[in-house]
Amino acid sequence: MVKSGIIFLLSLIVLSGCGASTPADTVPSASPTPGTQTSAPGTQSPAPPSPGQDESNEQPGGGDNEAGDEGDGSLGEAEGGRVTPEAVPVDTDPHSVTVMVNKEYGLPEDYAPTDLVYPDVRFTFSEKIEKRMLRQEAADALEVLFAAAEQDGIYLAGVSAYRSHSTQAALFKRYVDRDGEEKAKTYSAVPGHSEHETGLAIDVTSSDGSCAVQDCFGGTPEALWLAEHAHEHGFIIRYPEGKEHITGYQYEPWHLRYVGIELATELQANDWTLEEYYGVVPVSN
Repeated sequence: MVKSGIIFLLSLIVLSGCGASTPADTVPSASPTPGTQTSAPGTQSPAPPSPGQDESNEQPGGGDNEAGDEGDGSLGEAEGGRVTPEAVPVDTDPHSVTVMVNKEYGLPEDYAPTDLVYPDVRFTFSEKIEKRMLRQEAADALEVLFAAAEQDGIYLAGVSAYRSHSTQAALFKRYVDRDGEEKAKTYSAVPGHSEHETGLAIDVTSSDGSCAVQDCFGGTPEALWLAEHAHEHGFIIRYPEGKEHITGYQYEPWHLRYVGIELATELQANDWTLEEYYGVVPVSN
């Protein structure tokens, strides 16, 4: 009897010491310390983006410019990058190489560039007259552009560069008399609103003068070279094909506008016109 009691007491002691423990693989893990890796062995959780890194992994400006395509003038951010640089104010300084001149923004009536020079490049005429001149910075850049083109076997010639306010007024009147005002406004600017008056714009053609300021210039080797390389020298095709509803003018592959290499490169990379860059679209006719 005593022996049986002792055995019973020993059994109770053993059971009490062992306990009914929960299996180790079912014990809830502690919450991870911030910054520690919690993924399975052999894998690595993606690191959070560094400050300033685009979480979409696309570079700013890489998205399609839907605002420009639809011509509604809206600004903002699109998935994958900037649509238009909404923080850029419109440059209305007539002395600036990035000045906006179009149907909405004009030049002072008494404005005339003070640094006009004759660029040392080929023209379709030999006289040193008004339309052969450009502002100094644009003239220097044009000389480099013409030289670069010749290295690639492309020979360009200038057709018309600077125009005074009075010259533009007379030219526009002639077009209106010939084609009517509505038609004239699709290819010529009213006085004070022509880029030629800035001294920063020039119409160019092939060295033989064929297709000068004519639709047939588009698609020529000269036009194709300019479309690909003009921005490298600070010039843009100011009135590109497919953007007529934005610029307000018909396609003019011959019309170059100097804006400087930095801005020209940005416009080229994003397929922007000046209107899209400054966010002032659409332009009324």
